Amino acid sequence: MASYLITGSSRGLGLELVKQLVTFKQNTIGAIFASARASSPSSELAQVIQASNGRVQYVQLDVSDQSSVEAAAATVTQKLSSTKSGLDVLVNNAGIQIPEGRISSAKASDLEFTLSTNVTGVHRVTAAFLPLLSRGQVKKIVNVSSTLGSIELSVRSPATFHPSYKISKAALNMLTVQYAAELAPQGFTVFAVSPGWLQTDLGGSYADLKPSDGARATLDIIFKSTPKKDNGSYRDIYIKGNSTYTGENPPW
Repeated sequence: MASYLITGSSRGLGLELVKQLVTFKQNTIGAIFASARASSPSSELAQVIQASNGRVQYVQLDVSDQSSVEAAAATVTQKLSSTKSGLDVLVNNAGIQIPEGRISSAKASDLEFTLSTNVTGVHRVTAAFLPLLSRGQVKKIVNVSSTLGSIELSVRSPATFHPSYKISKAALNMLTVQYAAELAPQGFTVFAVSPGWLQTDLGGSYADLKPSDGARATLDIIFKSTPKKDNGSYRDIYIKGNSTYTGENPPW
């Protein structure tokens, strides 16, 4: 019975991951901690929580605020204390994308804020929850990345949009590899996954996939991942019949 913590759960992919996890039987998926920066859950997440019979619990967590992250870790530790087990799966999903054009005209403050959320925020959360994850049975850390963070793909198609976001996802991939190398001896599976171009507030209405499709494919990767096969990897989703999402690992 695996426990999950998902950051950025108020909407988009994070919300959809929570929705789909709660459909699994409780002997497979146990406690689900849905976190976001607001003091209370969004209306849609609140509905999921209310219908979950206590399985989904809201935890306030602002990944850009160290004290908020530490308070969230203490809260989850307390909530899991009765089970005498740790946290099994951490999904670092929270992220931002600031509309930008060329990198030469991007504001330094926008780049700093994007990195603080998308990279340093993941480090804050992972480090704070690591003691709890080390006591878990599954020991998985999943960092939601993007193929826009692939340096090789960027060289092939050097589009100039959203440079801060692309830089942050490339940095996140390296952060993932660093954690994977350090935690491998403990049996962890740490990997980055691109959930596809999704029709969310971040991805826009012209995106390829519904959030439900991206969440389903992402969970399939999480469920099937193993330390030997996936630790330190950079994964892309598989959508049957879709030539873009073949499940082949993207280049770094």
